[in-house]
Amino acid sequence: MSMPRISAVTPTQGDLFSPPFQAHSETSRAAAEAIKPTAQTQRERVYALLRSRDATDEEIASFLNMNPSTARPRRIELQKDGRIIQIGTKRTTSGRLAAVWHAIPERAR
Repeated sequence: MSMPRISAVTPTQGDLFSPPFQAHSETSRAAAEAIKPTAQTQRERVYALLRSRDATDEEIASFLNMNPSTARPRRIELQKDGRIIQIGTKRTTSGRLAAVWHAIPERAR
C-alpha cells in the first residue's frame, strides 16, 4: 500500500508575507502565522549575508545565529522569488555535501 503524498501549501509567487506551511499540520500552520511579523526582516538578513558571501544553509544559520528551521524557509522564499541561486558548488557541512547559495544583485533581476 502506498502512502498518500503530502504537499506543502505555499504562498503565491511573490507573496512573501505568507510563509509556507504543511497543510496537514496544525503546528506548521501555527508556526507560519507566528513568523509572519518577522519573516521579512529575517529574509532580508539572509539576503544581506548572501550578498556579502556565498553560503550553505548550515552556514547561513550559523553566521546569522538563526535556528536552521527559520533560516532554511527564508532561503527557500528568496530562491522562489528569484533573488538567490544555487551556484553549483558544494561544500561539506556536518560531514555531508551541501549546496552553496549566491545572491543575485537587485539591479540584475
